[in-house]
Amino acid sequence: MAEPAPSSDDRTTIGDLKRLIQEFVDERDWGKYHNSKDIAIAINVEAGELLELFEWVREADIPDLLEDTEKRRRVGEEMADVVMLCLNFASVAGFDVAETVGRKMARNKAKYPVELVKGNYRKYTELRSHKAAPDHI
Repeated sequence: MAEPAPSSDDRTTIGDLKRLIQEFVDERDWGKYHNSKDIAIAINVEAGELLELFEWVREADIPDLLEDTEKRRRVGEEMADVVMLCLNFASVAGFDVAETVGRKMARNKAKYPVELVKGNYRKYTELRSHKAAPDHI
């Protein structure tokens, strides 16, 4: 029997990933532990572990960190933990990820219109109150 093709962003759907995660959970009978609250907490814990890998790393040193094979592997694993838990949360809480992200992006486009925020780091509320103040202020 041939090995399945490796997953890739170009071939793997969100549904594929959600099913993969659900199979993993089901095989271990962990569903009874996976409720929205506990998964949300776990997302935060794993996000903290991802952040920890960047703690005290200067911005200029991040490319070197990501080129180091072992450190890149660790960053990827922590990122994967966050993504997997977010997908698990979506399944448990009944969110369609594509629909939810699409709706949120539509809101973000309305909240952050290009003509107001392009090239500016300020929060949209500050920009609207200052009528797009220049970056140097």
